[in-house]
Amino acid sequence: MNIVATPMHSHATDNAVLAPNEGAPLSSHGLMKFYDGKCVLRDVSLELQPGSVLGLIGRNGSGKSTLIRAMLGLIELDAGEAQVFGGPALAMSDAVKEKLGYVPQQPDALAWMRVGQMLDYVGRFYPHWDRAYVEHTLDRWMLSRNQVLAKLSPGERQRVELIRALATRPQLLVLDEPAAALDPVARRDLLRELALRAADAGTSVLFSTHIVSDLERVASHIAFLHEGRLLLHTALDDLKERYARLQLPAALASQGPFAGEIHRRRLDHGGLSLVIERDADRDWPVIAREGEAHLDVLGLEDLFVEIAG
Repeated sequence: MNIVATPMHSHATDNAVLAPNEGAPLSSHGLMKFYDGKCVLRDVSLELQPGSVLGLIGRNGSGKSTLIRAMLGLIELDAGEAQVFGGPALAMSDAVKEKLGYVPQQPDALAWMRVGQMLDYVGRFYPHWDRAYVEHTLDRWMLSRNQVLAKLSPGERQRVELIRALATRPQLLVLDEPAAALDPVARRDLLRELALRAADAGTSVLFSTHIVSDLERVASHIAFLHEGRLLLHTALDDLKERYARLQLPAALASQGPFAGEIHRRRLDHGGLSLVIERDADRDWPVIAREGEAHLDVLGLEDLFVEIAG
């Protein structure tokens, strides 16, 4: 499902409504979503700051796609509220849609059209459509304008959808696993493009991934989603020396929960492996000073493995 503005019209009324909303381009509070009795989003609150690049990381099935669709108003919620540029996500105006570029994990809209035909059609709805970017990138990525979308490989289809989203010159760009079907060269191009858009045009970016190296290259902030819960949301720079794995022997495993604890895993010998966070004074929790406790500071990839592994 794509978010595309309907044909252009006077935006005087829309702008009057949107003008005071100068806060977060994308925000949610207390999101809850159930499918067939299973809770897939558990009280998720998340905010994307203007000009930031937020990487949403989690294993397949952690709820990343559901969270993105909920924040964009593409599904109804069981509880909570999502806003896009300060207005309800479920009732976006054309003026808001023109500011938004979105690429789902598995694009399927307008599949009967040819590549060039689809891009020409969509471009008519956006006042800032960058036709030169479209032509240049189609050539650079060697994509035929005459190919039917439905007959493209998954990687080719994803490239076309990325071109469509970026050609609108969006203020807000939302990508669901954008590199999943891309080869290494195309992935590097995309990450470079995201970094440039954020730095030069002030584009706010939310992208989901399970590839840690992608986050480290372009994200300014990261959010960990695990089994529908948002375990942490922080600036990437703040991760340094902030989180650690704390292993406790069986004798201490019955205690807790402990200060700074964000995740725990029972060990085979009866002990505990905890992921803990320093406090505001950059001190580790008191339990880390116990004689039999063992502390290892975690980098981003190790942190991901500990939480989602």
